[in-house]
Order: sequence, then structure tokens, then C-alpha cells
Amino acid sequence: MASLRRVKVLLVLNLIAVAGFVLFLAKCRPITAKSGDSFHDIHPRAEVANLTAHGISSIQDAVLKRLSLLEDIVYRQLNGLSKSLGLIEGYGGRGKGGLPATLSPEEEEKAKGPHEKYGYNSYLSEKISLDRSIPDYRPTKCKELKYGKDLPQISIIFIFVNEALSVILRSVHSAVNHTPAHLLKEIILVDDNSDEEELKAPLEEYVNKRYPGLVKVVRNQKREGLIRARIEGWKAATGQITGFFDAHVEFTAGWAEPVLSRIQENRKRVILPSIDNIKQDNFEVQRYENSAHGYSWELWCMYISPPKDWWDAGDPSLPIR
Repeated sequence: MASLRRVKVLLVLNLIAVAGFVLFLAKCRPITAKSGDSFHDIHPRAEVANLTAHGISSIQDAVLKRLSLLEDIVYRQLNGLSKSLGLIEGYGGRGKGGLPATLSPEEEEKAKGPHEKYGYNSYLSEKISLDRSIPDYRPTKCKELKYGKDLPQISIIFIFVNEALSVILRSVHSAVNHTPAHLLKEIILVDDNSDEEELKAPLEEYVNKRYPGLVKVVRNQKREGLIRARIEGWKAATGQITGFFDAHVEFTAGWAEPVLSRIQENRKRVILPSIDNIKQDNFEVQRYENSAHGYSWELWCMYISPPKDWWDAGDPSLPIR
């Protein structure tokens, strides 16, 4: 089954082809001149404009409506894959817009066991769409920046061990939904020897059908630890740039271009995007203020306030060293 992304591309190409054909027919419609009429009298500009405004417009509307129906059909078929796993797709539902998601009192009781197992409310995660929308907290100036079309492609690598399936798949969906197709080379899931059954055949069957050829699964035969697992993902990667992420993240629009642009300027750079927080109890997206990431002498990760010269520049789109 073709992925939703590929289907969308084909639908758009079909729309362009149909619209072009209609325009071609309108421009090249046979003209029959009566004796004594000049060529310019046959098709006044007003008549052509009227044809374009009404005839072609109605045809395009019909084509768009048809393509929309076809897209809905394909989406429902793909959505059936997640339903078989008890999961949800689409941009609505609980937690929409990064708001706190809630459970009923009866559901709260069922959620206690999984919560203790994973350290976050995995039962609630299953009630939240894999495609849920989250806020775009980028400063206005960041949204206005323009980037070249020749940026390198990235291989996104997720490392996991006994993570909740819904959380892993939301990470995948989020990466696909918010990374421009021409920049996303592949997504690699590195399983560091999980023993959860849902992370074996169910996971592979889903990603192979939902995103054929885009998502790869690499499985370690023994527990290797985070760094060796990352190296295994790097070995499998074919993109020009590799990005390593935990398998419990959600991406926002425009995350990839500044990262890839900075590395394109200097391949020795290691880039860390701004990271907000997803609360473990209700999956609310919590904005963190501008900061850099660093380490204490005990190698604990910590947030570091930007230096004075960064604040003095007055440009929140500038990188923080």
C-alpha cells in the first residue's frame, strides 16, 4: 500500500496535469470564422476571461472535490492500520494543540499500571492521536527566515528500548508530518533489544505498510546501551546528515531547515534544536524559554542561559553557542 505522503504527491501531480489540460483546451479551442469576420473578432478578450473565470473554475472545483474524496478514501484505509493497534490518527482528539489530555475516572484506574511501568502515562498516550497538532513556539523572526532549496537530506534515528508503541509511532508520525519530504531521507528505529511483543511484529508491520521504504527497523541482538545503539543507527543511515533523537519526541514545523543550514555551512558543527517539554502525566507541551544545553562537571545535562552578547544582539533567531 502506498504511503499517505506518496499518495498526496500523486494526487497533487494529477491535479496539476488536469488543470493544465483544461487550460490547454481553453486556449486551443477550435475557432470557426464566418466569411467576412476577422480573426480578432471571433474571440474577444472578454469572452476568454469569462471562459476562464467560469468554465475552468467550475471544472477545477469539481476536480478538487474529486481529489479530496479520493484522498479521504486513501486516508481511511491507512488509518485502519492504527485502529488495528488500538491507536488513533488525525489532527483532532485529546491533547490537540498541545493542551493537557485527560482521562475519565474509570480510565484513570486502568492507567495506573502502565504509568508506573513506563514512567509516563502510556495509557493516555494511546488515546491521543499519532498526528496531534502542537504549538509552534518559534520566535516570529525564525518563522520569517528563508532557506535554500539545496539543503542536505537528514536521516532521523530514534533509539528505544521497551518504549510504549504509541509514543514511538507518534514520534515517527511527527517527524514525517513536520519534515519537508525532500529533506527527509529516512527514519531509522533502533531497538536496543526490547522484549515487549508489541515492539516486534506489530511495529514492523505498521511502519512497513504505513511508510514503505521510508522507515527502517534495526534490532540489536543484545542490550548495547545508548551510545552503541546510536552507532548501529548511524551505520544503517544513508542521509548526508544524521539526527539522533529519543523515541518520545514531537517535532514542530520548520525544525529541520535551520539545523541543516547550519551544518551545511560548517560540517563540523553539532546542532541541538530548542527543546520544549512534554509533561509525563498529561502530555501537555510546555514551552521552555531560550536557552542552550550543556553539561555540569558531573556530566548532568543542564539548561544554560544565553550569554550577554546574545541578548544584546536582540535577535532570537541567532544560534546560541
